[in-house]
Amino acid sequence: MTTLLDVQRLAPKTACRPDDATAEMVLSHIDALAPTLTRLAPEIERARRLPAELVSALRSTRIYGMLVPRRYGGLELDAPSAFRAVAALASLDGSVGWNAMIGSIGSLMPFLMIPNACEEIFRDGKDHIIAASGSQPVGRAERVSGGWRVTGSWPFVSGCQNAEWIGGTCVMMEGGVPIDASDAPGPMIRTCLLPAKHWEILDTWHAFGLRGTGSHHVALTDVFVPDDNFFEFPFGTSFAPDPVFSKLPEIVVLAHGALAVGIAEGAIMDLIKLAGAGGKQLFMTTPLMETERFKEGLARLDAERMAARALLEAQITRVWQNPKRSTGKDLTRVAEQVQAAIWITAACVRVAEGCFELAGSRAVYESSPLQRRVRDLRVAAQHVAVHPRHYVMAGAAVFARLS
Repeated sequence: MTTLLDVQRLAPKTACRPDDATAEMVLSHIDALAPTLTRLAPEIERARRLPAELVSALRSTRIYGMLVPRRYGGLELDAPSAFRAVAALASLDGSVGWNAMIGSIGSLMPFLMIPNACEEIFRDGKDHIIAASGSQPVGRAERVSGGWRVTGSWPFVSGCQNAEWIGGTCVMMEGGVPIDASDAPGPMIRTCLLPAKHWEILDTWHAFGLRGTGSHHVALTDVFVPDDNFFEFPFGTSFAPDPVFSKLPEIVVLAHGALAVGIAEGAIMDLIKLAGAGGKQLFMTTPLMETERFKEGLARLDAERMAARALLEAQITRVWQNPKRSTGKDLTRVAEQVQAAIWITAACVRVAEGCFELAGSRAVYESSPLQRRVRDLRVAAQHVAVHPRHYVMAGAAVFARLS
């Protein structure tokens, strides 16, 4: 039987990539992790985090350093290759795929700080786990001599229990009054990064899906943060010339599509495995896999999966191969990627729910991976990066481009 990793490798690839061998090595290591993930799946759900054994295995697979430049100890994969790895992990376990997505992108955050601060983190040449709540400015940073005093509580900090560094986004204040941004209306917004020991983790992640991501709240209370530890995410300018940093906002958005495609592909494989075992639905004498309804439904769902993956591949390849250094700090810069990521995620939700429905009553039990696929994708689709409300912004961009 074709495995999910075969599906990953059969997908279209960009031409003439020098790191194909490295990307294949990562995919092979992920393939070898499949039995471990199957064994640990109940613990991941129950503990609401990735166990230390699995985090160590992901480190060995170099997931956290996939996108980091080689001169800083990373693999320096291109974004299409990194997305294949995220999708491959998500096909095995949604929570693991999510943390791989967050961890691989989080490792790029230090490159938005000043060089000395970044090099302090990567001087050992190792991969580092960085978790952050980068989109919601729910913290307050009050200016003091040499830096800022930061207080706040930040939600959805995936992987915080395994992180070495944690970040949170703040409104920058002086004398209790927000500082005006110099390049846009409204207050100055910046993200700060500190070693994990400075943060309090609040046990808040009791969620419907993606339970194993450990996406708890984290808090700081009147903690001093040096100037050098602040940066702008994801639209900040990096000191490093590597293409990944000039395309970071686009990569952040489309990475959610890679996660969704992986979970949907896992759902397809779960359904095929169930049907291949010769299961029958109640009151039916014909095995599930031999019914016309099943074959029609499987083909329709797999077509939608293929369409989602094809759009993802096309968008990330176009972004990555664009020789221009992207600029701009508003959402219109990423409007096309947002439009694509929303559709990809919604399509993948339809695939998972369709697989669940075709599987019949067997899918309702907690022992069924299909019910978890649905829950994980439903939660992933609630993320701000792929929420349907952003079709409004994307639609305005489409009108401006085509009118």
